Amino acid sequence: LVVGQVQSILSRMSSLHISHISSLLALSPSRTLIVHRLSTPPSLSLPPPSRPTLSILLSLFNMGLYFNYNTDGYDGDAAEDHKSQDGSETMPFIDESPTISPSLCACGPDGDAISPVPPEDLLPGGDIEKGLEMKKLVLSGFLASEEIYINQLEALLLPMRPLKATATTSQPVLTIQQVETIFYKIQDIFEIHKEFYDALFPHIQQWDEKVAVGHLFQKLASQLGVYKAFVDNYKTAVETAEKCSQANTQFQKISEVDVGHTRKHTKHTHTMHISCEALLYKPIDRVTRSTLVLHDLLKHTPKDHPDFPLLQDALRISQNFLSSINEEIDPRRTAVTTPKGEARQLVKDGFLVEVSEGSRKLRHVFLFTDLLLCAKMKKTSAGRHQQYECKWYIPLADLTFQLLDDSDVLPHIQVLPEHEIEEMKTKISVIKSEIQKEKKALKGQSRNVERLRKKMNEQESWLLLHSPTIPFRIHNKHGKSYLFLLSSDYERSEWRESIQKLQRKDLQTCQLSSVELQVLTSSCFKLRTVHNIPVTSYKDDEETPGLYGFLHVIVHSAKGFKESANLYCTLEVDSYGYFVSKAKTRVFRDTTEPQWNEEFEIELEGSQCLRILCYEKCYDKTKLNKDDNEIVDIIMGKGQVQLDPQTVQSKNWHMDVIEMNGIKVEFSMKFTSRDLSLKRTPSKKQSGVFGVKISVVTKRERSKVPYIVRQCIEEVEKRGIDEVGIYRISGVATDIQALKAAFDTNSKDILVMLSDMDINAIAGTLKLYFRELPEPLLTDRLYPAFMEGIALSDPAAKENCMMHLLRSLPDPNLITFLSLLEHLKRVADNEPINKMSLHNLGTVFGPTLLRPSESEVTKGHITLATDIWSHDVMAQVQVLLYYLQHPPISFAELKRNTLYFSTDV
Repeated sequence: LVVGQVQSILSRMSSLHISHISSLLALSPSRTLIVHRLSTPPSLSLPPPSRPTLSILLSLFNMGLYFNYNTDGYDGDAAEDHKSQDGSETMPFIDESPTISPSLCACGPDGDAISPVPPEDLLPGGDIEKGLEMKKLVLSGFLASEEIYINQLEALLLPMRPLKATATTSQPVLTIQQVETIFYKIQDIFEIHKEFYDALFPHIQQWDEKVAVGHLFQKLASQLGVYKAFVDNYKTAVETAEKCSQANTQFQKISEVDVGHTRKHTKHTHTMHISCEALLYKPIDRVTRSTLVLHDLLKHTPKDHPDFPLLQDALRISQNFLSSINEEIDPRRTAVTTPKGEARQLVKDGFLVEVSEGSRKLRHVFLFTDLLLCAKMKKTSAGRHQQYECKWYIPLADLTFQLLDDSDVLPHIQVLPEHEIEEMKTKISVIKSEIQKEKKALKGQSRNVERLRKKMNEQESWLLLHSPTIPFRIHNKHGKSYLFLLSSDYERSEWRESIQKLQRKDLQTCQLSSVELQVLTSSCFKLRTVHNIPVTSYKDDEETPGLYGFLHVIVHSAKGFKESANLYCTLEVDSYGYFVSKAKTRVFRDTTEPQWNEEFEIELEGSQCLRILCYEKCYDKTKLNKDDNEIVDIIMGKGQVQLDPQTVQSKNWHMDVIEMNGIKVEFSMKFTSRDLSLKRTPSKKQSGVFGVKISVVTKRERSKVPYIVRQCIEEVEKRGIDEVGIYRISGVATDIQALKAAFDTNSKDILVMLSDMDINAIAGTLKLYFRELPEPLLTDRLYPAFMEGIALSDPAAKENCMMHLLRSLPDPNLITFLSLLEHLKRVADNEPINKMSLHNLGTVFGPTLLRPSESEVTKGHITLATDIWSHDVMAQVQVLLYYLQHPPISFAELKRNTLYFSTDV
């Protein structure tokens, strides 16, 4: 219908609010047709319902109910209106198939049922008569779409008969096997739905409150096994049809079928051309459609109605079926049909940070089979459906990843200091802990919990926006470039590979009209596979909270490389909604089968996933990345595994293999929970240095600072001061254990070992030494006072207290602490190169230097592992950070100064 006709119809509905008129004018053409049918009963093909009351009509408009079931290839009475005078299509044809994961069909993004709950007065409990009227509308709409679906199946069967007939002649178009492959089970599906339609039709004609249709839906659901066979064969059928079309022009013409649509109560017949491949998609679409209808029927069926248990049973069968085929139909369900009848499928979508006009913006990016679309969520009033606004799109035929020329001006990207990112993590952890405490205390009263959740959501969203730093540029060869920032090379590689895979096909550039773009953008809300930004505040408490503690990973070896290369792996884990690189193997030079056998200890902060990326190390100076003047290493493969607590938390090593682009990386892992990993266990052998009191070691060595501390600091300052992530990136566990053994036995080869050893292993050995002290360097006795001192708000009082606490330490502890403090400050001086700020170093060393020993834990200073992380660990970081940010502290000066007033500690 043209806009004028719609306005004419709507103007007669005098009490309809103007906002509803404007929203109706934005509906896709097929939806507009339904508005026309509801308001002018004579044009209805089925016996018209009693004219719907305005309140019901408004509910339908607002909720989108009924329309969902009527756009399935809908051409109907207005097919001619789709054509302009020259015969070209003026409005796109859209296939609005349900496109969330079929196994999740029962739920929308907020966890509610897909069909929105109608107003109170329309619910079965509120007004039975209106509820039944709604039920009839749902059934009428579904019946109309069922008729269209049967016509489509019939159209699909039309070419099958002549093709079968010629298959046995001397000049076959297709072989009998090809015919049976392409049209597999279509006849069976057609007969099932024809029988269902013929049985349901008279029930709608003779509608009253006693009409029962549940048994029909139950029978339809019980025959879904036929669809399973169809789905299993679907990919082969489409591929066969595509190959036959390319190889045989005769089949190509035959397969361009005309879908005729003759309504039972009108003389109008209209046709449209749809390809065989496009029609083959219809049964896939129909599988999910009937499940949505069952949800809505149940909503409007009183629980004491005989239909209710039968519809429930049909829904159960349907949902189980959908779950079983979820993965198989996944690529086909996310499709919008273009005006040519081709399926434009959604291949990938996700939230990315775009640099736009110098600032960071969170965008939802959608990769379709022929274009990339960047959208933002529009702000809508409460109760309204969310909508996307298209910011830009690029046809894949015009998209390139070319590096910027030197003449191109890079946009200024504001990168926040690392300590601000870390401070935000601290705040989020504290809020998480407060939420847990509130929930325990309130026992059901959740107003404060909701306030905290909202605050946490804001802070996590801020973190998501400001943490990514890896540039990902997309260029339109006929237009401008766009810049995204990602948190991991993994995501950048995934997006690039997905786009390049689609570009291998023969793509044509496309120009969308404003209407086509509006239709495509509005379909994004339903097509999306990623519904919420990846922050933990969106997750239920019952969901897996992730692992806190230490993951031990051994990267053994890799196979599958075709040519010799210099190879290494990096390990990433997720934390606060994005991924962080945690470890890196050494480069295994010039090989096709690297054997690393390197163990790493990775700290987890609510992590649920481990990623392994395999790189080829490039030494070629021509492969410079112009963005940051670094040589770009090539990703050879990447893969990830879920960190299942049940599998990982056993005491034994769990061996696994990640397959990536034909490459297999073999690794083992085991997990130690935080409460276990925090235990300080004194060494039984007092002759060594690990697990032995610092005073015993310095007395034995006749030194002020243990030899192990002096040597490790010296080596790190000699060749690790510029190492990116020094003290944060894990060293190889076997190297650390070898150094530990050498220091414990006072080996003569220590200096040689140190000079040959990877610098991250030396940094790891120093951290391990402090972690394994039988009591913390800042002592168990003073620990409560440090916790109280750092919480003081008056700067003068805090200074007085914190200096007095240092003065109270035993001399070996104090001198060692001051030596380490100055070393960490020198490391932080090189932050522009090594990316390690004072706050980063405080996070790494705070718990190591302050965490109480096992005996203190049992006294009640610390309780649960979650509490340790939320409060004590944060305070431990703040204590060390206080001293790191303090002007230089000398031992002599500290001992000379006296307190303004004395306190007992």
